[in-house]
Amino acid sequence: MNSVVRHIAIERQVSQEISQDDFRDAMRQLTGGVSVITAGRGRDISGMTVTSVSSLSVDPPALIVSVSWGASSWPLLKRYGFIGVNILASDQIDIAERFAGKDGLKGAERFASAEWTTRASGVPLLVGALAAIDCEVEEIVERHSHAIVIGRVLDLQLSTRTAALAYWQGQYVAIARDEDAVRLAEVSVPCSRG
Repeated sequence: MNSVVRHIAIERQVSQEISQDDFRDAMRQLTGGVSVITAGRGRDISGMTVTSVSSLSVDPPALIVSVSWGASSWPLLKRYGFIGVNILASDQIDIAERFAGKDGLKGAERFASAEWTTRASGVPLLVGALAAIDCEVEEIVERHSHAIVIGRVLDLQLSTRTAALAYWQGQYVAIARDEDAVRLAEVSVPCSRG
């Protein structure tokens, strides 16, 4: 097959419509750490549950998060230029669900029944999170229905807790460092060194 014909065949394959449901199902196979992103100051605050946080660099410390333009936090993030990234512990499912909108609460109401603090930027940071990271928005890349937000880390607070909250196949899953490391060691395939 010559290169022109091969290119046309590939183009036809790529241009086929991928259903949103199929894509969502595929992404549910990817296990993601659960975080609550916060934005705003004072009573003008909101937040959302995400699994889209990722490290960008260590030098300087920076991270990436994907934010829907329809999220109530989006206008606050753009207005104030700061975000809080709160990496949830395994026993914080109620907080994850509240910030995912499960109980219908919005804005500042979502922050009730949990303890919050502020650092350099003034965004709310969750006391008791595995890590609470205060970031300045460095750049926003707008694509499709979301924005990729690059946050430069201003400050952070780490917890000594060891069990994280993850999301896999549409459900929350607890991952305990010590317990799960032992279980994985028992069933893992030994790797050859050579």
